[in-house]
Amino acid sequence: MFLLFNLPYSVSFAEVPSLTRRCVIMKVSDFTTERYFEAQRQNAAAVLILLPKNISGISHDTLQSFMVSESEALQKETLMPVYVAPEDEQLLYMYEEVKQAAATRTSSIFVRGNRYIFHFPSYWYLLSGEDIPTIVITAHYDSYGLAPWLSYGADSNGSGVTILLELARLFQKLYSSSSTRPQYHLMFSLTGGGKYNFQGTKRWIEENLDHAESSLLHDNVAFVLCLDTLANGDELYMHVSRPPKPDTPMHSFIQHLEEVVSSRFPWVKVGLVHKKINLVESTVAWEHERYSLRRILGFTLSHLEDPKSELRGSILDTMSQVDFRKLKRNGIIIAEALAWYMYNLSDKGSPKDVQVFKGQLDFQDSRISSLLSFLTSIPRATQLLDKEPSHILLVNSLEHEFKRYLQQVYRHTFRQDKRDPDITFFDQMNQPVVMYRVKPAAFDLFLGGCIAAYLGIVYYGIQNFGFLYTKLKAAVKSKQQ
Repeated sequence: MFLLFNLPYSVSFAEVPSLTRRCVIMKVSDFTTERYFEAQRQNAAAVLILLPKNISGISHDTLQSFMVSESEALQKETLMPVYVAPEDEQLLYMYEEVKQAAATRTSSIFVRGNRYIFHFPSYWYLLSGEDIPTIVITAHYDSYGLAPWLSYGADSNGSGVTILLELARLFQKLYSSSSTRPQYHLMFSLTGGGKYNFQGTKRWIEENLDHAESSLLHDNVAFVLCLDTLANGDELYMHVSRPPKPDTPMHSFIQHLEEVVSSRFPWVKVGLVHKKINLVESTVAWEHERYSLRRILGFTLSHLEDPKSELRGSILDTMSQVDFRKLKRNGIIIAEALAWYMYNLSDKGSPKDVQVFKGQLDFQDSRISSLLSFLTSIPRATQLLDKEPSHILLVNSLEHEFKRYLQQVYRHTFRQDKRDPDITFFDQMNQPVVMYRVKPAAFDLFLGGCIAAYLGIVYYGIQNFGFLYTKLKAAVKSKQQ
């Protein structure tokens, strides 16, 4: 079903030749790139999308089609408002009412919003304490989609945050004893603004390299491991800005990761994706590119090969789309590869199938599930994280989670320059939609005709009454004479 609401004129089906000043209303199954751009081309007043509560009930083809269309719509600038409303009993009832009334041209109304400027908070966490190389493990925690209030980001990037939190818990146990403490710093970081060109990462790097006299980034950084979208697929891609040279820490870690996969998960495809950074472009594809621009070696692990994949930002990226077995498997692969590299197990002649993380050091299914459930309990769009109490609580809870396991925890907040902001958002992301049923224009014309006829009759009657009154008066006067 694909309907039109007029602002404030008639309602009709999508087959009408003109969409000017009409609000296009559709369900997920109807939303396509062609229809969206056609509405935009014809200067439609707005687009309203009805989102079903049970995302898991949507077919895979429909899900994929919507995500592709959503991604393409987000990449094109437009002044046309786009609204997304979760389906409920009342809204579906009104939708059916509109469906039945479409032939009689029923109409609806609109919603407005204001702009505001947001800031990027970044959170960085440190473990261990000697003058030794540092490994940075990072993930961005914000989500992205067509409607900020409906962007829960389960796979992108709740999965990366979940694995990072589990790694912090497991390695804390290894670092708690001098006999099992490896000769590396581990720095865990969660960053904001990841969906907007990794602004939080950019600002933190600038502060620590350009303004700080002493910083871990000035010291010996072995490599930066970025976790992004890891809750699906039987592929694991390592995205790099330049192929790692032999005998470098990053090359050694990648070799260990491949060995872990081949010995324990041979059905998983491991690939190296090389993408040069285009200095002409103002945007970067992955978080590690922010480090590569400052000559710090890094790479991103993801089950996605294409950085422009629609899976990296969709309102349909919910818990129902997560495969917890694959999320846990990818976490184990990363943890084991880190352990093999940090403890140099290959040179010590350890069997290739040896497992470091087992028993009390194993990934906990219940913890993985609860962490991801908590992360997806509220939307994490960047423009919301410092506005609502529930969103502020989410960020504070992430900080508290790190303080449970790490020796030193630092929190950095960066605000945009109000005179020259990098990004400007619209405020009031969550608003009610009010729909009114009114009579069509044809009724107004009919009513106007009736009123005009009535006034004409009255006028004619008054004119005739005056004429008859004059004649009657003259006749009476003549008779008296």
